[in-house]
Amino acid sequence: MRFPWFNSDIFKRYKAKQPVEQYLSSYFDENRGWIHCKDQVRVLTTLVHAIRPDQKTTQHSIRHFLDILERNPVYARELGSFLSNLFNNRNFKPILTDAEILEDTHFLREVKRRIIAKLLPYQPKSDTLEFILNQVFFSSNDPLWIDSIPEEELNYLFDLLGFKTIFSRISENSAFDQLFESIELLIWRINGRVMETEVLRMVPEYDSHESSFVALENELTELRKVIFSSPDFQLTPETMALKQFLVLHKQCEQFIDKAFQNSAKYGISMKVNQHLLRIRQQLTRLKVLLDILTIEGQNDMKGNTVRLAKLLIDINCRKNNVRQLINESTQLVSYEITQHTAKTGEHYITSDRKEYMEMLKASMGGGLIVGIMCIIKVLLAKVHVSDFGHAFLYSANYAFGFIAIYLLGFTLATKQPAMTAAAFINELKKGLDKGAKSKTKYDDFARLFARLFRSQFIAFVGNVIIAFPVALAGVFLIDLAFDYNIATSKADKLITDLSPLHSPAIFHAAIAGVFLFLSGIISGSIANRDRYLQVPYRIKEHPILKLSLGRRKTEQIAQFYEKKWAGIMSNLWFGVFMGSTASIGAFIGLDLDIRHITFASGNLALGLYGNDFEITLWMLLLGILGIGIIGLINFLVSFILSLLLAFRSRNIPFSEIRFVFSSNWQHFKKHPTSFFFPVENKKKPEESVK
Repeated sequence: MRFPWFNSDIFKRYKAKQPVEQYLSSYFDENRGWIHCKDQVRVLTTLVHAIRPDQKTTQHSIRHFLDILERNPVYARELGSFLSNLFNNRNFKPILTDAEILEDTHFLREVKRRIIAKLLPYQPKSDTLEFILNQVFFSSNDPLWIDSIPEEELNYLFDLLGFKTIFSRISENSAFDQLFESIELLIWRINGRVMETEVLRMVPEYDSHESSFVALENELTELRKVIFSSPDFQLTPETMALKQFLVLHKQCEQFIDKAFQNSAKYGISMKVNQHLLRIRQQLTRLKVLLDILTIEGQNDMKGNTVRLAKLLIDINCRKNNVRQLINESTQLVSYEITQHTAKTGEHYITSDRKEYMEMLKASMGGGLIVGIMCIIKVLLAKVHVSDFGHAFLYSANYAFGFIAIYLLGFTLATKQPAMTAAAFINELKKGLDKGAKSKTKYDDFARLFARLFRSQFIAFVGNVIIAFPVALAGVFLIDLAFDYNIATSKADKLITDLSPLHSPAIFHAAIAGVFLFLSGIISGSIANRDRYLQVPYRIKEHPILKLSLGRRKTEQIAQFYEKKWAGIMSNLWFGVFMGSTASIGAFIGLDLDIRHITFASGNLALGLYGNDFEITLWMLLLGILGIGIIGLINFLVSFILSLLLAFRSRNIPFSEIRFVFSSNWQHFKKHPTSFFFPVENKKKPEESVK
């Protein structure tokens, strides 16, 4: 299909650039062509496009452009007149007060708004500065190359064009006036937001203190008097009102920092997180604008005017940055989620031989229940219901089984990675904070990973060696009692599904790994939500429960809820994910299913019995190999996803991952047995998770 308005010349015209000197001679010579041009914004857009570098750069010079203006004073004079005329009395307050600051406390709505604005940018009225900036500096790389221009070159351009500083005119709607009004508006908005009940409850320590935010607004009134009563309308670092304002500003920042810190104690919702982020962004913007108003000498007047111009361009270009929004909005919530899983997952990592054997016993208990679940699933497959019905029955089987494993204190292999990744990040963060040399700062992490891997290994062993005989014994006893081999009809499929050569077992194992990761997220998010909503405390002090059950039993219910509810819901949803995947795949026409190492072991037993143990040696070996590969994929997918989330929550660069894997490999080459068995090292005993 061809579009009459589209052809390849569009991109050629976009990339084509007219030489700067030739363009200046067309509009800014003695004929003053810019005056007669109807679309003056387009004139500036084309000029900036001619100066804009072709590629992303961290260092850009406009020396050539300055040389042209220096050789041709008429160009400089006319260009200065053109820009002064274009920018005169343009309103830019909305950029300073709104751009790059959260507009909506609902995270998903804000993401949606920014994505739409990226694809179809909002265009303000043509008499605003924002309209010009949208038209001229439309590339996301513009702030980078503009910021990389040497300061002396920008100051020289300022002089060549004959610009005046923002301090030269303090009349209504002047740049100075708009700057100060933006500061006032930011403070009013901050005070309106910080008085929200949900925000105040995050910092109960400040209940008896006078609000720093109210004092900040009062101090701004004093600051205005000082500025507009002085002959030169200037603020200096020595101005007493400014010093007091900055002290109060610091106290407001400490209030927000304390609210974020208290999230570990009280939990936090996404809405409150967005409230706090918005206030923090406004406080940061407030400080930047105040710095622009503060000068020490005449050179600062020009320098701060240039800073304001760069700030306007920068924040206007980044106002629809979706990645930054997601990073800022999700970091704290993901931290609280992973922090909970770090605490929960500590007991999943064994440190000595005693704990190693306890993990084996716990995993054998998990294998016992999984073996029974395998038999129940085969029986449920024979029930004549719809795909939805099978999804419900399978999900119930998985969910009740996983919850039983959890409540009985047993262990299911592959649950460890999702619950322990945050513990790894805590260990890595310690090494990075110490500033250790690159060769040693990952050593503790590698030793911790070896402990997790051997804990995972022994959990695999415990699950597999019990699930196999339990499933085999169960199908045998049913056959003995009812003279009916329940596995006959599905025997071939059970064996084939384990083979990495004859089925998408690896892909299905990866899906199970994703679900294991999600179950860890669910556990952490529910624990964070309950902490924020004070659910255990509300149960503990429930008047009807205390009256009917007594205080002691009510407290026991509250303690059980606090310790177990997040894990119960995590296992419930893990069961739903595992049980409904195949039915969802059938509904949408995709080959979706799950493979878990423990269930694979039980299915191998069912498949062997269903075929009366008459299968080829090759298929048996592939089945055994498939079990090992499925377990490895379960582990790696779950662990890597959890690790990435933990990296994000601690704001650690993802580039550190390659060093992490390298340190693990080096540790494996030196101590391979430590990845499978507890190793006593008298010289340097392995530390436990702190």
